[in-house]
Amino acid sequence: MHSLLLIATALFAGLLMTRLFVKLHLPDVTAYLVTGVLIGPCCLGALRISGLGFTSFEEVESLGVINDVALGFIAFAIGHEFRLSALKQTGKQATIIGILQAVITAIVVDIALIVFHMIRPDLMSVGTALTLGAVAAATAPAATLMVVRQYKAKGPVTDVLLPVVALDDAVGLVVFAISYGAAQAIEAGSANLLALIIEPLGEVILSLVLGGVTGVLLTIAERYFHSHRNRNALIVGSVILTVALSQLTFQLGAFHFGFSSLLVCMMLGTVFCNYCPLSEELMLDADRWSGPAVTLFFVLSGAALQFPVFGNPSVILVGVVYILFRSLGKYIGARFSSTLAHSPETVRKYLGITLLPQAGVALGMAATVARTMGDAGTLIRNIVLFAVMFYELVGPSLTKMALTKAGDIQAKPREITERRQKELNKVTKPMPANVRKK
Repeated sequence: MHSLLLIATALFAGLLMTRLFVKLHLPDVTAYLVTGVLIGPCCLGALRISGLGFTSFEEVESLGVINDVALGFIAFAIGHEFRLSALKQTGKQATIIGILQAVITAIVVDIALIVFHMIRPDLMSVGTALTLGAVAAATAPAATLMVVRQYKAKGPVTDVLLPVVALDDAVGLVVFAISYGAAQAIEAGSANLLALIIEPLGEVILSLVLGGVTGVLLTIAERYFHSHRNRNALIVGSVILTVALSQLTFQLGAFHFGFSSLLVCMMLGTVFCNYCPLSEELMLDADRWSGPAVTLFFVLSGAALQFPVFGNPSVILVGVVYILFRSLGKYIGARFSSTLAHSPETVRKYLGITLLPQAGVALGMAATVARTMGDAGTLIRNIVLFAVMFYELVGPSLTKMALTKAGDIQAKPREITERRQKELNKVTKPMPANVRKK
């Protein structure tokens, strides 16, 4: 009962907060994240009143299955952006941008933090700098997709953005494998570089294979059901089953392998949307069902933000450097790669800003590092937590701003009318009193 009460509190509080944030012209995802912070262990939860908020981070983690399922649906929806008909127009530039911007971001952050290490070697090692550079490459797809859907963004920037965000996870895993392997070798001097490179690469390949197989099975099974209710249940069950399968791990010789649930569900959505003739309509139905789960995902993400990390001056100092140069790397990387891909000027100018949000994948990398690198791993995890708090609260608004300036988000009819009326008021002279009387 306690867990159900917390879920209800999170949903209702999130919905109420959106009514306030709509007045401030801020995205719903920001409202959900702020709601999570308010009912989290650092705010209302600290009052220890049952049902009012999360009294501990363990309570937040106990609802982790909701996060897993919500991320599965988000990734499934992003897979829809890899429809072959759309990729013929944007596939080449999305691939170039997706790879180059991630690599350039990692290099920019690496250089900045290595210079910082030379100035303050007591705060950070070279291995820590390399690892943080790898984590910097990752971008969060969930917040970006929410903003795109809420404002029905459509245009050249959005067409490239969603495939780039999807590719970013795969590229980020590879960059992390290489940089983390080098960092382990530097820190310990005896790291298994072969395992550190092969295992993440194997994770990418195995995830794509598993997602492809489940996508084919879903497409075949869909033919045997004809009502929307049954087809919707089939899709929902397939996504949940795919998320469950992606939790499996196994060992092959000296190597340990697992799956990335994001990549698996993206591939599931990609195969399904390309081979099922009714995929467009069916995926819209699945989106409606998954709405509450996605809302809970962002509220729980806000509740999981650990504000005590602000108490460590070292974390704040390194975190500010990380945020500044990761943001610079994303913008420069997107600008350079989109120019190389001959993208429109709006893509070159605004795409980098939309790639700033960072959350799940980066936190997963930080958790891996924290388990294996001792004190350096703990420092990295706290720095990433600090950065995630900033990016998740500020990133969605920046994404909305960039897409609006690019013309991908159009003003609502009411806003257009009000703006037109203000313009008319400026140029229209008041009618003389004697004329008004007549």
